[in-house]
Amino acid sequence: MVRIAISVIALLSLLTQATAQAPPATTAPPAQTATPAKPAAKKAAKPKAPAKLAEPATAGPCGVGVIAATQDLFVVQKIGLTVFGNDYAEVPVSWGLDDLTFARVRAAAGTTPVRRIPYAKGAFDSYYHPKGGLFRNRREELSNLVRGIAGNAGCERYVVVMRSEGQLDGTNQSLNGVGIFSRGVGMISYAYVFIHVGVIVVDGHTFEIRKGPAVTVEGVMKHLADNFVDNEFLRKVDKSTFPETAADAANNTVLRDTTRDFLTKRLDKILPPYFAQ
Repeated sequence: MVRIAISVIALLSLLTQATAQAPPATTAPPAQTATPAKPAAKKAAKPKAPAKLAEPATAGPCGVGVIAATQDLFVVQKIGLTVFGNDYAEVPVSWGLDDLTFARVRAAAGTTPVRRIPYAKGAFDSYYHPKGGLFRNRREELSNLVRGIAGNAGCERYVVVMRSEGQLDGTNQSLNGVGIFSRGVGMISYAYVFIHVGVIVVDGHTFEIRKGPAVTVEGVMKHLADNFVDNEFLRKVDKSTFPETAADAANNTVLRDTTRDFLTKRLDKILPPYFAQ
């Protein structure tokens, strides 16, 4: 009896040791569903910036500074049979005359870079309409005027296109700048658009006025021939083009287009020699 008890105890002891030495059962982890790999996102291509249009230089070294000084003024002038029939008015117009002037200078300059030099409204008033004084030093006045306008632009030279003055043949009347005049009475009256502009070159360091293009015999003969055929400063227009009042000129599209076309042709004729020096 005692032996049986001892045998049972021994058997239980062996079972206990076997259980303790057996490795614990491992539970298999649940199967995971494979997630398909996402394709690498493509980087969006940056849109190309549009090419910039070439513009006149506004900074950096300046070879030629351009001062367009018609002031967008248009003259309406009547020349009567006597002094009492004369009338003169300057009309501000929005015809882009200074813009046109700069565009023609840039065309005449070719590959020479140019920069437009702005100026305050009325900057040329004292030059065009001096107050008092019998004697004037126009060269000194213009030199000082350009020096003030140029400021710190630092250009090698300045090309100034401004209104000039001419005398109407057979009269003591002068024609100034860009405008239209009428002469005569009734059926025997006529009208002309006139363009009197000049080009002045000013040294960018001393602000002295430089000499213009060299005068040649061929140039003088051509000038005389042009004047013999037709006055290069005048263009005859229908007398109905002449405005009833000076202020009406600003809204006269026929007069505007005629003036712009005539100014273009005059500038294209007189500007190139200044860039051929």
